Amino acid sequence: MSSIQDPKPDNVAITVMKNLQDQHDWTELEFIYTKGSTRALVKGLPTKLLYLHPDDQIAALAREQETGERLTQDPVHEFVLPVQLAEKWSLADFAAVFDSLENTGAREKRIVLATLHNDSTVVYYIMQEGMVKPRQN
Repeated sequence: MSSIQDPKPDNVAITVMKNLQDQHDWTELEFIYTKGSTRALVKGLPTKLLYLHPDDQIAALAREQETGERLTQDPVHEFVLPVQLAEKWSLADFAAVFDSLENTGAREKRIVLATLHNDSTVVYYIMQEGMVKPRQN
C-alpha cells in the first residue's frame, strides 16, 4: 500500500512545513497522507542526522577510539506529525499513525512530533514506537 499526496493539507501542517523549511533548512519536503488517515504528515530531509540508535552510538564511539576518525552519519528522511497543542491525543491515536507508516517503506518506527503552540512556536520531539534500550554511560 503506498502513500498518496493530498493537495489540501490543514493550516497546522502548512505552518510546520514552513517552519522546517525556513527555520531548520529541511529540504525535499512534501505532504503525505497514508491510507486510512485524514491528517497530513510532512516528509523531509533534515540537514543532519536527528537520531542515532544507542547501539550505533556505541559502535561509532568504539570506532572513533580505535581509528581516531569521527564517523559521519548522513541525514535520512523523517516523517513529521504536525499537531496543535490544544489537541487531545491518546496512545491509540499515536499507534494508528505508527501503523500507517508500515506501508510507506519507513525503515524505523519513529516520527518527529511537531507541536504547534498558539503563538506559532513549534516544538519538536522524537517519538519511538515501543521500547528503546537506554544509552550506556
